[in-house]
Amino acid sequence: MTTHSNHPFHLVEKSPWPLTSSIGAMLLTTGLVKWFNLFNPSLMMMGLLSIALSSVQWWRDVSREGTLQGLHTLKVTQGLRWGMILFIVSEILFFFSFFWAFFHSSLNSTMELGSCWPPTALTPFNPFQIPLLNTAILLASGVTVTWAHHAVTENNHTSALQALALTITLGLYFTALQALEYFEAPFSIADSVYGATFFVATGFHGLHVIIGTTFLIVCLNRLYLAHFTNNHHMGLEAAIWYWHFVDVVWLFLYTSIYWWGS
Repeated sequence: MTTHSNHPFHLVEKSPWPLTSSIGAMLLTTGLVKWFNLFNPSLMMMGLLSIALSSVQWWRDVSREGTLQGLHTLKVTQGLRWGMILFIVSEILFFFSFFWAFFHSSLNSTMELGSCWPPTALTPFNPFQIPLLNTAILLASGVTVTWAHHAVTENNHTSALQALALTITLGLYFTALQALEYFEAPFSIADSVYGATFFVATGFHGLHVIIGTTFLIVCLNRLYLAHFTNNHHMGLEAAIWYWHFVDVVWLFLYTSIYWWGS
């Protein structure tokens, strides 16, 4: 591989991971259909395993390119930064569709729902119990992840490790509480449009929390291996942006679906 060039761009080499990730995504989606219809999750688990293996090796290659090979120049970092911004914008539009469905259904409740919201004979969650605790947990995690970022910029390695580990712990705690909430839910996704909008919106948010926690775990490992410096830590910055996005989406979910919608 050529290590010197007369331009600041990164011309990536051939990689099998986009192909294996695409195959894994196809196996996952078709496996979900098989699971829902035939109650057999084997194909879905195969897809999850394929995506996990592809992700680990793809992230390993990107870490090597940016940390050991010096291929993430200022120009490349700017491109990565804009790519992450556009990705978060697409995620905002993704969740916007769920909020649109929720408000359309709640503000125009039909006769089949009893012309009221929540629908007749459906008991919603108390917004001042687990949902409020989860709100406090995510807000606290936003503080700790910002603490980690400032510690990295100040070359305080130990403090950054502690703050990032605390953020990950809070993320795992949030996921555990939401799983408990789902387990004890007095309604299901099949209970009218209320159950559908509730579980789709909060479920996809929970999935994003799991993805964001995984993102931060990878960054914690890289931070432990001293991959980040005070002026070169784009991977950590991207993870922090994503985590703040997850926090803000939860605030909208809590105020609209849990509090106002109940």
